[in-house]
Amino acid sequence: MISFESKYFSKFTFTPEQIERYFNNARRDLKIAVEDDHLEVKFNYCYNALIKAGIALIAAKGNVKVRSVAGHHINIKIIEKMAEILKDETLLSVGNAMRSIKSSSAER
Repeated sequence: MISFESKYFSKFTFTPEQIERYFNNARRDLKIAVEDDHLEVKFNYCYNALIKAGIALIAAKGNVKVRSVAGHHINIKIIEKMAEILKDETLLSVGNAMRSIKSSSAER
């Protein structure tokens, strides 16, 4: 069983429609990334889609919702839990690399 830290996640029972809406939001961002010609826009929307898909996955598999926590720490936790649920360390590496790039570009 995967543990969810109460600082970042809270128990919640989602309806299938709510989870589908989360996944649809991620799909919408991926569609924007595919259709836009600007690399920075593509990257930002791909990263946003990753985080939104993570939120949907966590809702579907963990029956928890992500708490609103200030800062980038919550995205780290979402990426960690995605990798843990999917048992995929590559997702953790790639997701953290994307998060790092996103954070450094936001600081400019």
